[in-house]
Amino acid sequence: MIPVAFDYVAPESVEDALAALAEAGDEGKVLAGGQSLLPVLRMRLNAPERVIDLSRIANLRGVCEDGDHIVVGAMTTHHEVAHDPLIRDHAAVLAEAASTVADPQIRHRGTLGGALAHADPAGDLGAPVLALDAELVVTGMGGERRVPATEFFTDLFETAVGDGELLTAIRIPKHTGWGGAYEKFVRVSHQWSIVGVAAVVKGSGGTVEQAKIGLTNMGSTPLRASAAEAALAGASGEAIAAAAAKAADGTTPPSDLNGASDYRAHLARVLTRRAVDRALGA
Repeated sequence: MIPVAFDYVAPESVEDALAALAEAGDEGKVLAGGQSLLPVLRMRLNAPERVIDLSRIANLRGVCEDGDHIVVGAMTTHHEVAHDPLIRDHAAVLAEAASTVADPQIRHRGTLGGALAHADPAGDLGAPVLALDAELVVTGMGGERRVPATEFFTDLFETAVGDGELLTAIRIPKHTGWGGAYEKFVRVSHQWSIVGVAAVVKGSGGTVEQAKIGLTNMGSTPLRASAAEAALAGASGEAIAAAAAKAADGTTPPSDLNGASDYRAHLARVLTRRAVDRALGA
């Protein structure tokens, strides 16, 4: 199907993009990598009057250091995230999760910021961003504000990005020396995750000192497995398995053709154990 006709603009600065968005109002849509928006337009599920393409804004792309943080531009592609040495050294779980997104063609076009702003709970990048305690930089005409990842995802396909604002960067505290692993379960290759688990673990000698666990597709937004995190502190051996069994506590996983709610809860427990073991180096 062919989309409804729309005006297309490709600004070269954040300021110009914000101005174009303000002018369009409710009739404007932002295009990042296009892997979510373009199918919606083709199916005519949305018919904006103006599409604002961010691909020409150079300073929205790339990874840099800022003291004890790394800063990832919102237009950095999944492929770039998966292969960037700073991310691999200081936020390994995000690099691994990005490498599992869909197929190579999508990873070369899709962007980290676009995926996070789309806020699909089955998307693979929300959980690692949560587990890494990232801050998301949201920019509007009045300037920047930083939103903790725990407050960024507000509901199904909804975020803290307000009208007339753009997600411009992701700030991630360096987790140098921490282990990271992303485990996901799918029925067929390149499918959306039925369940995914992002584990960020500090430990040694088989004992967990601290663990942060993010969950994919276990509710209407990406979630932290708080009960499992608390139980994992100081755990080793079979105590890790007992702690992982708490991964689904407090969640409301959906039921659909890919799996019932209780099946997803089971997967979360199994995948958490696997992710923690890998992140710990067991």
